[in-house]
Amino acid sequence: MPLLRSAILHTPKNPFTDEGALEVYPDGGLLVENGRIGALGPYAEIRAQHPQVETRDLRGGVLLPGFVDTHVHYPQVRVIGGLGMPLLEWLEANTLPEEARLADAGYAQEVAREFVHGLASHGTTTALVFGAHFREAQAALFEEARRIGLRVVSGMVLSDRLLRPELHQTPEQAHADSSTLIRRFHGKDDLLYAVTPRFSLSASEAILEVCQTLQQEHAGLRFTSHINENGLEIATVRELFPWASDYLHTYERFGLVHRHSVLAHNLHPSDSELQRMGAAQATAAHCPCSNAALGSGFFPLRRHLRAGVRVALGTDIGGGTGFCLLKEALQAFFLQSVMPGGEGYLMSPAHMLYLITRAGAEALGLEDQTGDLRPGKSADLVYLRPPEGSPLEAVLRHSDSLERALSGIFALAGADCIAEVYRAGRTVYRQAHLTAGRGV
Repeated sequence: MPLLRSAILHTPKNPFTDEGALEVYPDGGLLVENGRIGALGPYAEIRAQHPQVETRDLRGGVLLPGFVDTHVHYPQVRVIGGLGMPLLEWLEANTLPEEARLADAGYAQEVAREFVHGLASHGTTTALVFGAHFREAQAALFEEARRIGLRVVSGMVLSDRLLRPELHQTPEQAHADSSTLIRRFHGKDDLLYAVTPRFSLSASEAILEVCQTLQQEHAGLRFTSHINENGLEIATVRELFPWASDYLHTYERFGLVHRHSVLAHNLHPSDSELQRMGAAQATAAHCPCSNAALGSGFFPLRRHLRAGVRVALGTDIGGGTGFCLLKEALQAFFLQSVMPGGEGYLMSPAHMLYLITRAGAEALGLEDQTGDLRPGKSADLVYLRPPEGSPLEAVLRHSDSLERALSGIFALAGADCIAEVYRAGRTVYRQAHLTAGRGV
């Protein structure tokens, strides 16, 4: 039960709605007990309350809550960097051939190991993961997440048209394979199942009915898919669902838009769609690096907030450009700063930290478990310590406040600064040059 001494920052409140959401401890103390946070506050106070507990001195770095990625594709880790193509062309040329390779169980296991390591080594302790189109490949992801100790919410991807034939399932197969995976993994070892049609473009009414049935048959499932990412995609969905008033309606008709729904991108929503998403308490997963890399457009953050739509961040590998949610938050800041028409939202470091931590936990209905560092939460922690002599090390050493230092972290930190990562108090990643240990 160590007491960790470090600079500590977290956002126990929502800075988009609440004043003083960023909580900082320049010389903080965080007590870990049985995988949970037992106490948090100024180090001197926590030390006085627990004089017998050993202190681990982590000064020189910063403790943050574990990051939460709300949109990332497990089968796409090996195709990161396919730049210069719009969404549907990129899918056809880069992504779908790679996803088809996961029919080979051995290949899928290799990809699962690379993917889960990528999450952990970049500070992500909880992720909503777009899975594979194949049952055994999906099982490989869950097994690897369980082995490493990450909290993963995911599901087999369901489609029955307009992809490669080997990525299609019949509705009967989609239901049977999904049900098998749900019984095997959902609610076990911090794994949760998310019903996951790829998008309405590749999912017929029959597949969406399967999604509805799965939700009715099993309690506590999450739902995720894509929406309003690309102009051609939106137009094609309109042709495929002539009865639908808009893209969101294709999911609403089957009861798929609710408090535990996360819809990725939503770059081109109508006002009506935003109002209905807000009323349903659904979340938009904003993926700024992917949006820019694929030329998909600007995310209307201010319009989402006005409508009461929850927003969190996703890396969207492989359309995105890496696993680092710190970089994703910085890109979100950049794109909001240059958004046309004055519609951008100028974010502070508090907004950025919230979007990669507590906002994701709220999106997944896990805010009572993770997302900030209040006592009782799971000890999901990122210890960030820049290399000696690096620009970020200089910024941290000379910043006149911890808030200013947080700006420097978003501007400069990458994977080389992620020194240690803990999930439920257990080490899930530690840089190789650091002394090995079993957790906090």
